[in-house]
Amino acid sequence: MTTPTRPPVPPFTRESAMEKVRLAEDGWNTRDPGKVALAYSADSRWRNRAEFVAGREAIVAFLSRKWARELDYRLVKELWAHTDHRIAVRFAYEWHDDSGQWYRSYGNENWEFDADGLMRARHACINDLPIQESARLYHWPLGRRPDGHPGLTDLGL
Repeated sequence: MTTPTRPPVPPFTRESAMEKVRLAEDGWNTRDPGKVALAYSADSRWRNRAEFVAGREAIVAFLSRKWARELDYRLVKELWAHTDHRIAVRFAYEWHDDSGQWYRSYGNENWEFDADGLMRARHACINDLPIQESARLYHWPLGRRPDGHPGLTDLGL
């Protein structure tokens, strides 16, 4: 059985790294754990905050728990740096809990890819800031961020 390729694949240029970041953002904004997990190698390893996750099944379980808790999730990612097979991003996402308290979560991720363009390692550091609903910056309908919507830099984040 051959492993599916997830273009763009390493080695990354600035343009292909930016494309990979946007594809990752688009995937996470679907909030579909099964679909998102396909971007990761079968043996992918994560550190997300203080939680360690290994393998696609664990990724699906992690994301299912995450999006059951983080409601109306909307994410923006931005390329920070890249090498041949690694990408660093910064991101911010907005969500609310089941009591209606809104948050903006800020973070950085370091990604490492295999030759097929699947992410084999993801290291994420994230901080949550409680915000008022009136302070929200992401108002697009759930799903993909519209192309004309400002990114992190444009929003001053």
